[in-house]
Amino acid sequence: MSEGVESKATAGALLRAAREKQGLHIAALAAAIKVSPRKLDALEHDRYDELPDATFTRALAQTVCRSLKIDAAPVLALLPQAEAVSLDHVAGTLNTPFRERASRGEPGGLAAAAIRPMVGAGVALLVAAAVVYFVPAEVWQFGKGATPVAVPTAASAPEPVPAPAPPALAEIASTPVAAAASAPEVAASAVAMPVVAIATPTPAEASAPEAPRLVQLRAERESWVEARDSRGQVLFSRVVQPGEAIGFDGQLPIRLTIGNAPATRLRFKGQPVELAASTRDNVARLELQ
Repeated sequence: MSEGVESKATAGALLRAAREKQGLHIAALAAAIKVSPRKLDALEHDRYDELPDATFTRALAQTVCRSLKIDAAPVLALLPQAEAVSLDHVAGTLNTPFRERASRGEPGGLAAAAIRPMVGAGVALLVAAAVVYFVPAEVWQFGKGATPVAVPTAASAPEPVPAPAPPALAEIASTPVAAAASAPEVAASAVAMPVVAIATPTPAEASAPEAPRLVQLRAERESWVEARDSRGQVLFSRVVQPGEAIGFDGQLPIRLTIGNAPATRLRFKGQPVELAASTRDNVARLELQ
């Protein structure tokens, strides 16, 4: 009975069982070996038509076995063999007579290639000569018969007339009508002009900076993060790109699963958290309270 079950096992089933036995999420394994989770899922479910070719499939399976620290021979034995490159199409080309390149003296050789620019230049000169010959002479005499335009010089230019100077303030004040009219206008303008005070905001009135998130992570290399709150609700679940920083809040306790933990930095309530004690096979599992 057991021999029949083992005979029906596929390469993808062996890899999936080995990964699940170690408690490793497929996204975490994909981040560790730097491959998309979609390709890894296609390998584990034996959908080889979604992978580039048999060579890529065998190389990916061997990489997974090395990461899971299992023997790759049983898995590779169940995978399709890579197609050998046939050299039959090369045999005919090897017996094809060699055709020498044309020498400089032969037609179509380097001499012909050097003559072509000279012929093109000669044709261009002939076309230019024909244009000059057939264009009427009146076109080239466009300057004859034109009426000259007199350009005024500095000596003949009329002198500018100076504008009359405005009357002095003392003269305006001395006139009885202006003195009588200016006093009420000045007093009225002084009374009518309001004084506007501009309040300068103090630093205390400025907007306070946004409070940091409860959980903060930063990935130095590609990593996969999944976070669930006390009710089991998913707070965050995706691949974090290199250099990306994320943050989120949730109801404590928060359970974290971090793939590629050595390349991920975690802060909880503003304090750094060491992941080494909670890391196994490059994946950290911990609970924040």
